[in-house]
Amino acid sequence: MNKRGRIVAFFLVVLVLAGTIGTTVTGITKDINLGLDLQGGFEVLYEVEPVDETQQVTRDLMEGTVETLNDRVNRLGISEAVINIEGEDRIRVQLAGIEDQSAARELLSTSAQLSFRDVNDEELMDGTDIKEGSAKQDFDPQTNAPIVTLQLKDGAKFGEITTQISQMAEPDNKLVIWMDFQEGDSYEAEALEAEPKFVSAPNVSEPLNTTNVMISGNFTVESAKQLADIINSGSLPVHMTEIFSTSVGAQFGEQALNETLIAGIVGVGLILLFMLVFYRFSGLIASINLIFYVYLVLLVFELLHGVLTLSGIAALILGVGMAVDANVITFERIKEELRTGKSAKASFKTGNKNSFTTILDANITTLIAAIVLFIFGTSSVKGFATMLIISILISFLTAVLGTRLLLGFWVQSGFLTKRKTWLGVKQKDIRDIAEKEEEPKLFNRNVNIVQHRKKFFIGTLILIIAGAISIAVFQINPGVDFTSGTRVEIVSDSSLTTEEVESEFEQLGIEPKSVVLSGDDNQLAVSRFETVLTDDQVEEVRVHFSEQYGQDPSVSVVSPIVGEELVKNAIYAVAIASVFMIIYVTIRFEFFFAATALIALLHDVFIMLAAFSITQIEFDITIVAALLTIVGYSINNTIVIFDRVRENIRKKKRVKSFKELAGIVNMSIVQSFTRTLNTSLTTVIAVLAFMVLGASSIVSFAIALAVGLIAGTYSSLLLASQIWLVWRGRKVKDKPLEFTKKKRVDGPQV
Repeated sequence: MNKRGRIVAFFLVVLVLAGTIGTTVTGITKDINLGLDLQGGFEVLYEVEPVDETQQVTRDLMEGTVETLNDRVNRLGISEAVINIEGEDRIRVQLAGIEDQSAARELLSTSAQLSFRDVNDEELMDGTDIKEGSAKQDFDPQTNAPIVTLQLKDGAKFGEITTQISQMAEPDNKLVIWMDFQEGDSYEAEALEAEPKFVSAPNVSEPLNTTNVMISGNFTVESAKQLADIINSGSLPVHMTEIFSTSVGAQFGEQALNETLIAGIVGVGLILLFMLVFYRFSGLIASINLIFYVYLVLLVFELLHGVLTLSGIAALILGVGMAVDANVITFERIKEELRTGKSAKASFKTGNKNSFTTILDANITTLIAAIVLFIFGTSSVKGFATMLIISILISFLTAVLGTRLLLGFWVQSGFLTKRKTWLGVKQKDIRDIAEKEEEPKLFNRNVNIVQHRKKFFIGTLILIIAGAISIAVFQINPGVDFTSGTRVEIVSDSSLTTEEVESEFEQLGIEPKSVVLSGDDNQLAVSRFETVLTDDQVEEVRVHFSEQYGQDPSVSVVSPIVGEELVKNAIYAVAIASVFMIIYVTIRFEFFFAATALIALLHDVFIMLAAFSITQIEFDITIVAALLTIVGYSINNTIVIFDRVRENIRKKKRVKSFKELAGIVNMSIVQSFTRTLNTSLTTVIAVLAFMVLGASSIVSFAIALAVGLIAGTYSSLLLASQIWLVWRGRKVKDKPLEFTKKKRVDGPQV
């Protein structure tokens, strides 16, 4: 292919990509399922116990329960319900976009064990005596009040029962109709209540030999229809206890979606601008690939029928940072080769070759964190992890293959042979290839970072001591995800005050532990309760504040058992991700590198915890996702430095002194400084966009990422490699250090 042909091919590829994206992206985005935090709805985690105490919870029993629940949900007209079995005895239900949450909750949790009893609570008939699908909402022909009618299988049996009851003296001649009668319930006690548990208790004055039964009560049309739907859906063979729930108002979800989309667009736009300014023509190529990357992620996510959540959008934007990182590593490598005086073609070939291994190692370590997060995370965190995994894989493909293809068209055409400045290198920085290679400079200065290592060690130690004191004194402010309790987010069109919110809760007879105001002009109030509010209390809160402020509040309820499990799973996730990363680094590098990377990783995690202790920002389950993301980023950055150290040791072939090793480490830091700084800056840009413009529910997540990114950049550049130098350098004199391209010759084998 000639010069003109390659350039024409470039524009054809770009036009095909633009046409594909332009004609299909709207349909893809419309078809993506939105999570309840983006369109409202609720999520409930149930613990299952069989109705029959002699029965065990088996897989068949759980699958039968899920089938019945799906049938009930379909009767609500919800086609995008997500109902999953978790573990041996739990079922998680997610209903996004539902308007009447209280009706849905009641429809789901009711076991629907219909029974007909006398006033002594003796069971006379049960749901098996009802014809399937016969229940329907109707009206009483005499009073025109809403009723439920159904048909029995055996009219003679009903005649015998009504004969027996009709012979009882008044007022005991009642047929008591129960839904979910449980041990300890009694007609005598419930008859005294204003709202008894039984459905109705009509008097029976004469035998009724019929298959048609009419259930009357204090029904509305909606409640009568709901009862008919419950009866028709069949009874559940289990009792379901709610141990976790979260609900989001529709207006709240819509607002969160709009704010997050704006933040995402601004964040990606600023990243593209940064790449164009800093890397010029190469930045343009990267920008094209970044746009295609976002399109591919959305396409794959839609094909997998994923549910997009707030944290999922954040993972998508963070994936942009990963894609930028791969491009930056490649571009910096190409620029290094250009500065040595090599041609554009030779620089392109060598730069891509040298960057590939680094990009691969960095992506695999971050992928390990994402996979562990998916395994141990809850539903919303799983969504984040799923999007992060997809983002990592696609960013690798678009950055490595896409950039190489598009930039390769121009390089191989010869167009850039005399236009090296287009690739971000100034003419004055290009030396003659015959000249002796100079030490790399930082901002055009010779810098010896390694000689200041003691200052970095002392500064780090001071930060750690201060953080430890803060954690010991102030501790961390855990959210209800970890402590159990209830969290209520109230949104208003006008400013709120703490006293006003507390007064509203006082009217409901409940008292929050704390009320924190945030958002524009204090229009958001986050209230926390140490107790787990009951279903009735949650409904009262939802109705009250919806009437008061015109928007449904978001309510999260976590039982103690779930809180304990979340803490345990969070610790497991961080520990297991760390172990697998260290094993990988040991295999790819050496044990000393792996151990040092672990130290840097723990440093970053500790700094994040200390920051949350000092600020007392609520530490919830989404922060664990941020923490694991930073674990991946930290290892990512550290590996890039280590890869440089290993490469430079290979060039020396054999390192025999501490001074020589110190020079190699310093050179590696300087060579990687711009790449690390640029990668961190682009990711921080996206995170800051979320922090400033994103939904309030994602602000703490963004803060955690920002703190972690700063700590990770510091530890990777100025801490990890220098700890390795001090540790490994002590052994160099006795045992010289060398690496081969395929395996490490020296050092302890693990």
